[in-house]
Amino acid sequence: MIEIKRTFDFAYYQLEKFPQDDCFADKIDGNWVKTSSQEYINKAIALSKGLIALGIKPGDKVALISNNRSEWNIADVAILQIGAVSVPIYPTISEKDYNYIFNNAEIKLCILSDEELLGKVSAIKDQVPSLTDIYTFNEISGAKHWTKIIEGGKDIEDEVVSIMKDAVKADDLATLIYTSGTTGLPKGVMLSHNNLVENVKGTLDRVPVSENDKALSFLPVCHVFERMVLYLYQYLGVSIYFAESMETIGDDIREVKPQLFTAVPRLIEKVYAKIIAKGEDLKGIKKALFFWAVKLGLQYDIPEKGGLYKLKLKIARKLIFSKWQEALGGNIKVIVSGSAALESSLMRVFYAAGMPIYEGYGLTETSPVLSVTSLFNDGVRIGTVGRVLNNVEVKIDEKTGEILAKGPNIMQGYYKAPEKTAEVIDKDGWFHTGDKGEFVEHDYLKITGRIKQIFKTSGGKYVSPELMENKFKLSTFIEQIMVIGENKKHTAALVIPAFEKLEEWADYKEIKYSSREELVKNEKIKAKLMREIEEGNQDFAKWETVKKIEILCKDWTIETGELTPTLKMKRNVIMEKYRELIDGIYA
Repeated sequence: MIEIKRTFDFAYYQLEKFPQDDCFADKIDGNWVKTSSQEYINKAIALSKGLIALGIKPGDKVALISNNRSEWNIADVAILQIGAVSVPIYPTISEKDYNYIFNNAEIKLCILSDEELLGKVSAIKDQVPSLTDIYTFNEISGAKHWTKIIEGGKDIEDEVVSIMKDAVKADDLATLIYTSGTTGLPKGVMLSHNNLVENVKGTLDRVPVSENDKALSFLPVCHVFERMVLYLYQYLGVSIYFAESMETIGDDIREVKPQLFTAVPRLIEKVYAKIIAKGEDLKGIKKALFFWAVKLGLQYDIPEKGGLYKLKLKIARKLIFSKWQEALGGNIKVIVSGSAALESSLMRVFYAAGMPIYEGYGLTETSPVLSVTSLFNDGVRIGTVGRVLNNVEVKIDEKTGEILAKGPNIMQGYYKAPEKTAEVIDKDGWFHTGDKGEFVEHDYLKITGRIKQIFKTSGGKYVSPELMENKFKLSTFIEQIMVIGENKKHTAALVIPAFEKLEEWADYKEIKYSSREELVKNEKIKAKLMREIEEGNQDFAKWETVKKIEILCKDWTIETGELTPTLKMKRNVIMEKYRELIDGIYA
């Protein structure tokens, strides 16, 4: 049996132990086109030969910019097994960021997916001396298709790839992942093969799936969270189906009927909001039953409550929650949430509905998982991110409350930035996460805030805005929100409504408006949103509660610069953009 030491070993391991006809499946023209485990390996070897023919050598950097698809994984193995370094880059970043990353990493070759990305990279090609060529996964007029690389390597023997593969060591640099960062230039996180392999092995005892199961993949594979999970799926023999797009996820889930998928909290919030919206459209006894079940779900806890609660829950699952399960394909064993904190009430209601959410915690620099909840071995405490992985150490700094981590998954450092590396990895090898936390019942890690985001009011009280924002976003009337108030006498918030829901309410209340700008200025609308805020305020201390709000009309997006590619708010950008409005709140 193959011993897994390098990331590309996962593909060979699956072929040997769990050969699948649908190792991968892509939605093409409405049909699922499958790639077997054997095809996966064959194509990766063929592409490796082509890369060798192009002059790609161990240590050379190859950029991958693409949506989730089988070709991305084939290219990943092809690059890594000849000792080169894969540099996955977010498709949504600006030309300026592409320019910086390509030059900082000294990208030699780029493989990307579509015409839009080709335009972005072509625009900076002359400014990147190291970049020799660009290839595309899609057929694009005037562009070099990635199969041209394969054709160029036909005369190279398979044994050349085998020799190069054998020369790759576990501690060799496998990938450079540039953090999206909410401030400053992105940093290149150096992860070795061993970093990623050990992180996969560390999560094995948490995952309730097998080689008979299917997963749907739609989170960006350039993010280390989804990438590590794809390696994990291959290790377990789980078939991977790539969603056609973010817009088709609902339909894709119902078609594939997966046993698991990964998500970010914002997606889970939106799924929940849609479910609640459908419940509000019900009438009479059906509506009453629906919200009885939701209320029951919000009371769910682990360890589970007594016999009467269990009886009620059994009824709720049969009458109401079974329909929620059907909406997500009917086969869900687990949903894995990562990238940001998940509001605990969402955990409760999804567990009650029979669709447990595993919440994981980690960073790009930790490959990424440090801890994760699990149904096995009493591994869930709602409101925490579970137990720390068995091959990782975590401690809380006694003075600052910061979470520190040590283990085989900790990055090699930031690329070409030893001074920045020294800022986060101390002389004893502890990685400083920048997050505050505590242990609950000795074993379960709870995140209490991001050190750089926590602020003080003028009264000297600490506020953790992200925890508050997650609570407020449970309102079906709130799409986005940012809590503010550093050095101010009280907290306030910038609110972007869920306009479809708000407009529906306004029409019901016969509120007249000709535009969204006019709508948000209406006093009844302001009062309605403030009531939603006050509902969330009940969970916070008096000094934390939001006293005033300003309502905005335009969503914060990646394209307009307020969000990172992982949908985190760039707080400094938003603060600067709305400086006058914020000053008005506290005038």
